Amino acid sequence: MNKAISKAGAVRALGAMSGTSLDGVDAAMVETDGLSIFDFGDSRYRSYSEEERAVLRASLGKWQGEEVEAAAALTTRIHAEALAGFEDVEMVGFHGQTLAHDPRGKGTLQVGDGTALADALKVPVVWDFRSDDVAMGGEGAPLAPFFHFACAQWMGATEPLCFLNLGGVGNLTYVDPCFDRPEEPGALLAFDTGPANAPIDDLMRARLGLPMDRDGAVAMKGTVETGALELFLAEPYFSRMPPKSLDRNDFAEMIGLVKELSDADAVATLTAMCAAGVAQGMEHCPKSPTRLLVTGGGRHNPVLMEMLRVSLDCPVEPVESVGLNGDMLEAQAFAYLAVRVARRMPTSCPGTTGVKALVGGGIVSVPASVRSLT
Repeated sequence: MNKAISKAGAVRALGAMSGTSLDGVDAAMVETDGLSIFDFGDSRYRSYSEEERAVLRASLGKWQGEEVEAAAALTTRIHAEALAGFEDVEMVGFHGQTLAHDPRGKGTLQVGDGTALADALKVPVVWDFRSDDVAMGGEGAPLAPFFHFACAQWMGATEPLCFLNLGGVGNLTYVDPCFDRPEEPGALLAFDTGPANAPIDDLMRARLGLPMDRDGAVAMKGTVETGALELFLAEPYFSRMPPKSLDRNDFAEMIGLVKELSDADAVATLTAMCAAGVAQGMEHCPKSPTRLLVTGGGRHNPVLMEMLRVSLDCPVEPVESVGLNGDMLEAQAFAYLAVRVARRMPTSCPGTTGVKALVGGGIVSVPASVRSLT
């Protein structure tokens, strides 16, 4: 067995994340024993080219076929490039690229070959984090909450707080740091709040040929259409009790609700929808959180952040305010989760995904040089 898996104590793990916003691959080092965070290490971002993004976009929502195969090959190749060159890596956490997510139906699909990546990087790779959770009746998402619990301990939190990730989809983690372990009942509650950057990015690309509403510049010029916002909030998803999760395209009809609006009004309204979904979600918190720490690309949008501040009763801050890296938090999460999987610790629980029992889902692939010895 590889020494990184069998040894006790801290492991230098490298995590990678390519989210539903399809912007690129984040890679980040974490030193952890699967319980505590001892140190954060180097990080790197590898953006997708327009051609690469087109390959991934063509495969979204599909479960098989040539487009899926092309996306899988691309994901593996780009991750091999993005993860090469880090020093003293003992283990890799490889999330892959989510193409489809239907936990109550077909399941969940993250493409990318962890075994091929282990061969390329010559270290063990932990991958396919979500499938076991779905097979056990869970949503398969979100998976970062166990890491958020470790972050709350790392920052010395003593009162309940929330982490909000605003990527393609928004997801919220409520953390009560008075508990010792994340799997204890009451320590965590997590769920997707609704669409976040994905519909804004899609509209910006379709109407203006731009990848995003950078710095909220377009939304800042617009007016929110309250009728469209009310129709959005009438969606049954918002009345469902958590845990619950979404696919990137579950709210594709949002674009239809704003199709008659000007560019600025449409983007402002989609931005307000994201904030309103978060506000609705915060009502599910068992106790009033003392602060909301925001990570992901959405925290760079001042219009969205101000909408959150106006609609919530607690301080809203980017995670940088407590010394964390909001661009790399999800990559760091999968480094941390990789160590937990390798050490047979749970990575999800009923409070985070609705799974029926504690699950430590994932496949551990060792390099060919190690496989040949077994």
